[in-house]
Amino acid sequence: MKESEYKSYDDLPLMLNAETLAKVFGIAVSSAYELMHEKDFPTVQIGSRLVVPKQAFIDWVSTHTGGAE
Repeated sequence: MKESEYKSYDDLPLMLNAETLAKVFGIAVSSAYELMHEKDFPTVQIGSRLVVPKQAFIDWVSTHTGGAE
C-alpha cells in the first residue's frame, strides 16, 4: 500500500478528483474511480468530470469509520 502524502484534512484541496483520492487513501487511481462510482460516495459531476467536495468527503469518512477522524 502506498503512503498518503496528505497528513490532515487541512492539506486537502476544496474539490478532490480521483488522483487526489488515490493519494489520500494510498490506492491506485483506478480504485479511486471505482469508489467514486459507488452509490453512497458523495461525488458531484461537473461536465464530464467527477469531483468530491472536501467537506462531503470528510463527512463520508467520518460516517464510514464510526466517527473517527
